[in-house]
Amino acid sequence: MADAPLNGDALIGETPTYRRYGIFWLAATTSFLLYLHRYTWNLVRPELQAEYGLSNTALEAMGSAFFFPYAAGQVPGGILCDLFGPHLFLVAIIVLWSICLPLHGLLGNYTALLFVRGGFGLAQAGCYPALSQVTRAWFPQRSRTAVQGWIASGFGRGGGAMASLIMGTLLMAGLGLSWKAALLVLGGVGVAFGLLFLLLFRNSPQQDPLVNDAERALISAGAHTESTAKRVLPFRTALANPSFLLLLTQQFLVAGSDVVFVLILGSYFHSLGVENSGWLGLGVLVSLPLWGGAAGGIFGGFINDWAIRRFGSRRWGRSLVAFTGLAVGGGAVLLAVASANPIQVAMGLMVAKFFGDWAQPTVWGTCTDMGGRYSATVFGFGNMVGNLGAFSFPFVIGPLLDYYSVVSVVGGETVRETNFAPAFFVCGLMMLTAASCWLFLDCSKPIVPPEYERQSAETEG
Repeated sequence: MADAPLNGDALIGETPTYRRYGIFWLAATTSFLLYLHRYTWNLVRPELQAEYGLSNTALEAMGSAFFFPYAAGQVPGGILCDLFGPHLFLVAIIVLWSICLPLHGLLGNYTALLFVRGGFGLAQAGCYPALSQVTRAWFPQRSRTAVQGWIASGFGRGGGAMASLIMGTLLMAGLGLSWKAALLVLGGVGVAFGLLFLLLFRNSPQQDPLVNDAERALISAGAHTESTAKRVLPFRTALANPSFLLLLTQQFLVAGSDVVFVLILGSYFHSLGVENSGWLGLGVLVSLPLWGGAAGGIFGGFINDWAIRRFGSRRWGRSLVAFTGLAVGGGAVLLAVASANPIQVAMGLMVAKFFGDWAQPTVWGTCTDMGGRYSATVFGFGNMVGNLGAFSFPFVIGPLLDYYSVVSVVGGETVRETNFAPAFFVCGLMMLTAASCWLFLDCSKPIVPPEYERQSAETEG
């Protein structure tokens, strides 16, 4: 990563230390592992269906078993991070979700698998609220959105893109491991990283002895002075903010639409005749849309910071970037699945994810803009609502896929053929609707007005 996004003006006479770069890599690797482990589901899903003969409805219920606890844990995770900092919290959840991952292959009972999926989702729940607090504490305001783009999309989506390549192409096809053994390897890597995070991370530059005063001044440049009192976000005040409600609405739609990439992409390409072998095998084609998302998220972070400077307006700089990305992305999804050629579909969905995910850093930036020192809770609230969308959509997509499935008996074996295109059409329409929300959303208005903060401080005084 180039120095430009992270640099600022140093104090005269002292060269800033570079501790923030180490924090960046810890945060980026956390995001990478979160998506790497989550997106193994694209390869686990068809294995479970083949091994246990599960219907699409049963498999999507397992998808929802992940998303409901994931959604429910967002706000509590954000509150814990706002009050106590992300250090030990992140260590605990990284280790927990890494232990849950291989259990997907060790438990053959459907009910037990539902509980594992739920525990996996709950363990991953607080990660991004915590990382939003990390970026707010460790990086200058003027370059923060670019940093968030790298962490959330570049490395997050990159981890998702690498999941099928690492698990499917490398561990399974290349090294000959079973899917269950591959999950054990990936889980072990996560546990080891959690212990490394424990040793190397600190909650803030003020708490880290490796940071000098010049780097602390660089990081705090342009930031508003805020009360240091630890309070919980006043939810009634937050929910009275129209822009916050629009942010939640688009989160519900975007996260719901993203379920098709998380849960059924592997099965979709398998239905188009793609196998897990060769340069254009299942692992490669599944990864292409996610690489598009990773590149789009990185680009979206930089275009956010550029647009704010270009238009001289934080509101329109953010809103126009998000609107354009989601509108073009939604349209590209509709066009991509009109083809029956798997390579054309993969390339079209890669374009769709590029534009759709360049809006992701805008969400992070909007949460920090509107949330202030409550940013982890605000992000958690938004992620909670988003993942309620992700929880709900599998209950639509499972029956929808079964409706467009034909079950036949060939050679004494039951064969299920599914048309996955309708699910992607719904996904595209949801993205287009989410895009319209950004035309009315004003990120420049804090969720908790300054006068509320003053009144609270006076009351406490």
